[in-house]
Amino acid sequence: MEELRKLLEPYQIECSDFQIRQFETFYQLLLEWNQKINLTAITEKKEVIIKHFFDSITPAFYYPFSDQTIIDIGAGAGFPSIPLKICFPLLKVTLLDSLNKRINFLKIVGNQLDFTDFACIHGRAEEFGQKKEYRETFDIGIARAVARLNVLVELTLPFVKKNGMMIAMKGSNAKEEIVEAKKSIEILGGELMETKELNLPYQFGERTIIFIKKTKNSPKKYPRKPGTPNRQPII
Repeated sequence: MEELRKLLEPYQIECSDFQIRQFETFYQLLLEWNQKINLTAITEKKEVIIKHFFDSITPAFYYPFSDQTIIDIGAGAGFPSIPLKICFPLLKVTLLDSLNKRINFLKIVGNQLDFTDFACIHGRAEEFGQKKEYRETFDIGIARAVARLNVLVELTLPFVKKNGMMIAMKGSNAKEEIVEAKKSIEILGGELMETKELNLPYQFGERTIIFIKKTKNSPKKYPRKPGTPNRQPII
């Protein structure tokens, strides 16, 4: 984990000894629970540090995280929100995932890491995006490797308040998805702000981070019923 600390230093992200221990605990929990449920195909420590931990923190190279409210759509094993929460402990984080086994894992991680302002929800984005207590209440909606961008916009932007930000974390070939999502972004009340491309250390892959600002409220009909955004994406 010392390597992670050194890799983050050029980006003015400093990890205390306590935060490094949190990353180590998270890694051990990931290995332990990965034997019970399918969380990740990546388990070798160096790869986890770069492809999961470092990668999850990359949006902070371009966007100022502090004490905002943030929802992680399709949180999976907790990427990117748990590494971001470790680095920026004042973040108020909500993780949403459709598989209850993963939610149970995430709750244990939160407890083991002594997180506050940390909530885990079992459910689908299409349903919770229509609930009054979640709809347009978050400063940031973030997602990593969940769906194509035009689908992801419908699943995420309804959670984001006006003037908030959606952050979509993608691989190397995102240009086609960005073009494909133009109509979806416009309809859901977003505006494409910028796209950042970077290479992970040790040639572990190329990444694209897409920043979409919420400029107006999302129409009430979105998100549509569960499964519909995937079956009938806005194009």
